[in-house]
Amino acid sequence: MFREFLVYHHGSMEYRAKILTLMVSSDGEIDECEKQKLKEIAHKIYEDDKDRAQLLVDTVLEYHTKIVTNNGLDFEHLVWQVAKETKEVKRFSQKIDIELLRELQTCAADEENRLFQERILEFLENLKEEYGNL
Repeated sequence: MFREFLVYHHGSMEYRAKILTLMVSSDGEIDECEKQKLKEIAHKIYEDDKDRAQLLVDTVLEYHTKIVTNNGLDFEHLVWQVAKETKEVKRFSQKIDIELLRELQTCAADEENRLFQERILEFLENLKEEYGNL
C-alpha cells in the first residue's frame, strides 16, 4: 500500500512483479529453485540497486501469497491486470523480457507446468508485440 508513496517508479516495479508472479505462481507454489532464480532475475533487472531488487522479490512473494490464500487476487485476475496495464501504459511492454522470464522454466517440476509457463510467455510476448510499437 505504501509503495506508491515510498518507491520511485513504483508502477514499473509492480508491473515487473506481476509478470514474474505469473511465471512463479503458475503451479500454485514457489520452490527453492524459483526463489533463487527470482532473486537472480531481480538483481539482473536492478543490478545497481540491491534494495529495489529485494523489494521486487518481496512484491512477487506478496502477490503469490495473495493468490494462494485467495486474499483479493487470483491468477486469472492477475492475468487480466497485466493485460490491462500493458494496454493502458504502453511503455510497460518494454519491461517484458521473455529471455529473462524463460530462466524460470528451468525450475518447472513437470512437463505440464513447463507447458503452462510457455503459454504465459506466449501471452506476454503477444502483449509486447501488440502494445510495444505504439
